[in-house]
Amino acid sequence: MRKNLSLATILALSVMLFSSCEAIGGIFKAGMWAGVIVVIIIVAIVLWLIGKVRK
Repeated sequence: MRKNLSLATILALSVMLFSSCEAIGGIFKAGMWAGVIVVIIIVAIVLWLIGKVRK
C-alpha cells in the first residue's frame, strides 16, 4: 500500500508540474509578443519624433 501511495503522489505531482510548466510557457510566449509589439511602437515613436525635429 505504501508503494502505491508514493507512486500516486509522484504521478500527481508530475501532472501538476507539467501543466504548470505549460501554463508558464504560454505566459512567456504572450509576454514575448507583447514585448515585441511595445518595442516596435517605441521605435516608431522615436522615428516619428526624429522626423518632426528635422523639419
